[in-house]
Amino acid sequence: MAKHNPANERIKRAYFIYLREARRRNEASVDGVAKALARFEVSTGYRDFAKFHREQAVAFKRKLDQQTGERTGERLSRATVNSTLSALRTFFIWLADQPGYKRKISYSDADYFNLSEKDVRIARAVREKPFPSVEQVNHVLACAPAATDIEMRDRALIAFALLTGARDGALASLKLKHIDLAQSRLDQDAREVRTKFSKTFSTWFFPAPGEALPIFTAWVQHLRRELLWSDGDPLFPATRMGIGPDGGFVAVGLKREHWSTAEPIRRIFREGFERAALPYFKPHSIRDTLVQFGEQVCRTPEEFKAWSQNLGHEKVLTTFTSYGAVASHRQAALIREMGVKATTGAAPESMEARLVRIEAMMMSRAVGAAG
Repeated sequence: MAKHNPANERIKRAYFIYLREARRRNEASVDGVAKALARFEVSTGYRDFAKFHREQAVAFKRKLDQQTGERTGERLSRATVNSTLSALRTFFIWLADQPGYKRKISYSDADYFNLSEKDVRIARAVREKPFPSVEQVNHVLACAPAATDIEMRDRALIAFALLTGARDGALASLKLKHIDLAQSRLDQDAREVRTKFSKTFSTWFFPAPGEALPIFTAWVQHLRRELLWSDGDPLFPATRMGIGPDGGFVAVGLKREHWSTAEPIRRIFREGFERAALPYFKPHSIRDTLVQFGEQVCRTPEEFKAWSQNLGHEKVLTTFTSYGAVASHRQAALIREMGVKATTGAAPESMEARLVRIEAMMMSRAVGAAG
């Protein structure tokens, strides 16, 4: 059976160009769309898109409900199914306006790539994201070895994530010149650093307790003073491989090159948390750690606004909605505390105190909206 359709490949290529150049989608987004289209073509036996019929969409949805993930072996989640169908719906709406397809595909045909309202609610439900506490990250650092250059790099990488909340793509592309130890500052220059939405911004090191700052400072000094590396060299270099005693490839040191992907960073985190006998947390989860920490130490709306900007958020509301959910254990503690106050007959809040509290709340929201 054919594993591709020339006509489909041509129109898909045009669509991918449209996504990149007109819609400004990044490669990861385009890859996701390509995967969704590939799944649909497999289900139709690579039938020409011009011969699309709504029954194909209905049959495809049924097949998706039975499919399993390649890595997990489990049924596809509602979120995965929803994103796949959404990508296909958008594609067929675009296709209905293309020469050679206008008379064969209608805009309403794309509506058949929809889940039920119930399944959409399940797919879009916000669930609590696991993230480590500051104490857990410090425990990982305490358990990390630092006898070799590679071990020092790995430990400094985790420490730096706690100091800055930098995303793994940025961590993989940073250079020594982006660090100012005297100012405790990271300059994320989008011309050279892979930042989200290609934003350029500065991050001053978060006041994380523990040994993160001394560990990272020692690493930068080691690169500059011992290895004699310069501004243009990577902050977290890739591993240099060599031939071991048994003839196989082994890690022998560092090379003055960046990692091409963020996968080595995820591996470093996985091994670090396993060594500390803790569950694995993704590098990105450290950003949640810092937001929760900021909610504890920030005393004014202005302070939290600065904390939010330090994470690269233009609006403080982004920090609250994307990272600022109250963890379940903290939610339980707050509810219990309110229950204790209610049952112990604590003095009711005066009208004056209530007005002051509401005014402070309104100021906080105004700062968030202005950001």
